[in-house]
Amino acid sequence: MASSEYEVRLKKLNMLRDLGVSYPYRYDITHTVDELKENFREGLEVRIAGRVMTKRPFGKLIFSHIRGDFTDLQIMVQRGRTPEDFFVGLELARYEGSKNPAKIYEKLVDIGDVVGIEGHTLRTKTGEPTVLVKKLTLLVKSLHPLPEKWHGIQDPELKYRKRYLYLITSLEARRHFYKRFLFLKETRRFFEDRGFVELETPILQPIYGGATARPFKTYSNALETDLYLRIATEISLKKLLVGGFSRIYEIGKNFRNEGIDSTHYPEFTALEAYAAFWDYGDIMDLTEEYFNTMVKLLTGGNETFIYGGQEINAARPFQRISFVDALNERLSFDVLSAPYEKLLKVAEKEGIKIKKPTRAKLYDKLFDHFVGDRLKNPTFVIDHPLELSPFARKHRSKEGVVERFELFVAGMEVANAFSELNDPHEQRDRLLKEVELRKVAKDEELPEDVDWDFIEALEYGMPPTGGLGLGLDRIFMLITSSDNIRDVIPLPVLRPKREE
Repeated sequence: MASSEYEVRLKKLNMLRDLGVSYPYRYDITHTVDELKENFREGLEVRIAGRVMTKRPFGKLIFSHIRGDFTDLQIMVQRGRTPEDFFVGLELARYEGSKNPAKIYEKLVDIGDVVGIEGHTLRTKTGEPTVLVKKLTLLVKSLHPLPEKWHGIQDPELKYRKRYLYLITSLEARRHFYKRFLFLKETRRFFEDRGFVELETPILQPIYGGATARPFKTYSNALETDLYLRIATEISLKKLLVGGFSRIYEIGKNFRNEGIDSTHYPEFTALEAYAAFWDYGDIMDLTEEYFNTMVKLLTGGNETFIYGGQEINAARPFQRISFVDALNERLSFDVLSAPYEKLLKVAEKEGIKIKKPTRAKLYDKLFDHFVGDRLKNPTFVIDHPLELSPFARKHRSKEGVVERFELFVAGMEVANAFSELNDPHEQRDRLLKEVELRKVAKDEELPEDVDWDFIEALEYGMPPTGGLGLGLDRIFMLITSSDNIRDVIPLPVLRPKREE
């Protein structure tokens, strides 16, 4: 049901159309609002465009602010001193109200309308940069009122559900997402400066793999087969390594049909990078340098930031701890040799809920509960149990573990890396074991089948490789002190709103 304000604004729009005003296809500008405000000089003849955010009559003047991308600029309309062609396209003789163009502006242009302004620059008595308006073009009328100026949108759900409205009203929100753009831009620069080439891999895949997660499933009419939205880019990028690329990466969307909370979202932006002839030690050094670089970028040169009310220190070098040793210390027994039932009993005692608890899931959840959640400053957790890592090489000198690390920051895992397994026979055996586990446990989160094309690719020979996965949404969320992962996603999807 349309609001009374909507009806009033629609009536104004229809009146303007009857008077000859129509939305133009384009509007020539000499400056953006932001450019003019940043490099303001008096006496310039300018054409600018933006959204009207305020209107304030003051004697013979009407002051307004129009909004650019990241800033507002004052404009000024003079009563009685505006030319008859002030309102572009409006047939003044047919207007039944006041013939004063300034009065028409005051009555028919609303906060929220997008306008083009032609005029010259000056400073008011208070020194405020201002454009004195000579001509105004209505570019589009906002048929809905904007949220109240001083308080903006207070409902957190509305900020997500109507992100466009939040962005209209909050310059800080726009700056936040522009900072995300810079973060992704500098991430690409970081890797490209070190010889990595960005390649693209398929989002639709006949067999999903590269991680343990429930996929989104669809059907291709053209191919007459089921397809899955990728849960990771790992398998595809490794095939490109076999093809001869030595340093590659991809920034893209991954999809996991799982729960949503403050740090998990079904559609997320990840980076995966692979370097031939490296191992996980080389990747660890790269990751440390990358995270430290991004912290300094997003904090204006600092190596510390605040998250969850705590100061996080990202100065190098980062602490390194053993997954197994840290968990053994907390549980007072050796987790690798402990019976499955003993690990399960500890999880149950701690109230840790695990769906279809395999040994691998128990390792993972117990570590997060007893160790990971307590890691505040950036910490590399290294050398995970073999069962947790089907794509990682066995450790060259330690039994029962693989060459893998995760980077934890503020209790959150933000990076995952391996010395990549490149023995096709061992990789086949491990993936077959994963499939068997799925059949026994009836666990939909494990792969449905082995990617035999991947195994064949490995049989042609993949060089020794270090691989890295970064959760870019989480990293940006941490460094910018955002409380929820949806705060760093420009247009998050929410559960449909149902009318009561």
